Amino acid sequence: MEAKIWSACLSLLVFVYVLAKILRRRKLNLPPGPKPWPVIGNLNLIGSLPHKSLHELSQKYGPLMHLQFGSCPVVVGSSVEMAKVILKTMDVNFSSRPRTAAGKYTTYNYSDITWSPYGPYLKQARKMCLTELFSNKRLESYEYIRVEEINSMLKSLYKSSGQPIFLKDYLSTVTLSVISRMVLGKKYLDKDNENAVVSLDEFKKMLDELIYLNGVINVGDVIPWLSFFDLQGYVKRMKIVSKKLDRFLEHVLDEHQERRRKVEGYVSRDMVDVLLEQAEDPTLEVKMERHNVKALTQDLLAGGTESSAVTVEWAISELLKKPEIFKKATEEIDRVIGQNRWVQEKDMPNLPYVEAIVKETMRLHPVAPLLMPRLVREDCKVAGYDIKKGTQVFVNTWTIGTDPSLWENPTDFCPERFIEKAIDAKGHDFQFLPFGSGRRMCPAYSLGMRVISSSLANLLHGFNWKLPNKMRPEDLNMEEIFGLSTPRKFPLAAVAEPRLPPEVYNL
Repeated sequence: MEAKIWSACLSLLVFVYVLAKILRRRKLNLPPGPKPWPVIGNLNLIGSLPHKSLHELSQKYGPLMHLQFGSCPVVVGSSVEMAKVILKTMDVNFSSRPRTAAGKYTTYNYSDITWSPYGPYLKQARKMCLTELFSNKRLESYEYIRVEEINSMLKSLYKSSGQPIFLKDYLSTVTLSVISRMVLGKKYLDKDNENAVVSLDEFKKMLDELIYLNGVINVGDVIPWLSFFDLQGYVKRMKIVSKKLDRFLEHVLDEHQERRRKVEGYVSRDMVDVLLEQAEDPTLEVKMERHNVKALTQDLLAGGTESSAVTVEWAISELLKKPEIFKKATEEIDRVIGQNRWVQEKDMPNLPYVEAIVKETMRLHPVAPLLMPRLVREDCKVAGYDIKKGTQVFVNTWTIGTDPSLWENPTDFCPERFIEKAIDAKGHDFQFLPFGSGRRMCPAYSLGMRVISSSLANLLHGFNWKLPNKMRPEDLNMEEIFGLSTPRKFPLAAVAEPRLPPEVYNL
């Protein structure tokens, strides 16, 4: 009899709890959105390119819509107005991050800038980046590295001229070499280095895997009771790539710390040195441990390498489809630079059309078409709608970048739209957010723009680009893959033909 009473009480409690949730939900004025299915919510509506799936839904439900990913409420902003509210007006409330498997397993338990929750540690890490790692003074001091590595790429392309090549291989090598020397102090992945902990090709694959896994929708994150089963195998892959990267980072830190111990009054030479120096600062609000230094170092390597290579590859792809734009760009470069030297970073303000090509590429092919998910810290209202604490918030920059009310013929590649327009990539113009905005904006945007602009300018200056095997521009596949970045689905194969006097290539 007692068991029956307990069972009836438990049933009543469950009924009251469910009824309370239903009544509370009815009182909330949530943004419009599709009706969720039991358990999976609206995950059935999200395809292999989530930014495009969400774009299509926004055309039906509006610029602020509510969805359910498993048990997680999600809000998506798809207009300039909503982006401004989320990233500026209410930035503080929308500045945290959801707890994901990627953050836990690939960033030393949320110790990097990308996944760390909003709080003292994030503020401290961002301040280090902006004032120590990516200050104008430090970036200028590393310019010789960028020049040397871009020259090395140009020299390699010259040797391969006339033959089909995969451009991404060259771009990834140059950006990884630049970042390695700036961050680590040397090219640990040099092909000629017999003591290398990991090969260059293997490291590229590791970074590709890391970036992909940080952008996927992991079922276990949004349906927690399924996380144990790892249905997609993502967590297993995260653990594998994290272990490989940790082995490399341990080696890097060991070498740096040994060098610092041996030299009295050692002066920091690279970004790892700076991070280790900062970690020893007794005045830090949040003490930095070894795993924090590794997480931030990994952040610098992954973020700095992928975004630049992906953007330049997309730019060349678009120019191959529109030779008239290539012609206009080379005419500008020849007029400003001539044909007897290479483009330098200080030349870029005098090359507005090339810079317009960079911006147009970022508009049409944003590296992060869905800015990383933010987490609402407190209940609030946006545009009259209720947004609950714990809701994940996305900003669809791809939708904004292709909005016909903002951009004429938005799907056309047209650099002229940026000529004589005061639209920059610093997060102030909400119709153009290649690096995000607000407290979660990419702190390395200045370095990214330098590497992308100078790499692209010199590729256009030094070579005529053609598609291989008599392929027509209209046959070039422009499909993409979604992850933390959005690269081409099929790497670009192209033929580079020198367009400058032979002696210029004696780098």
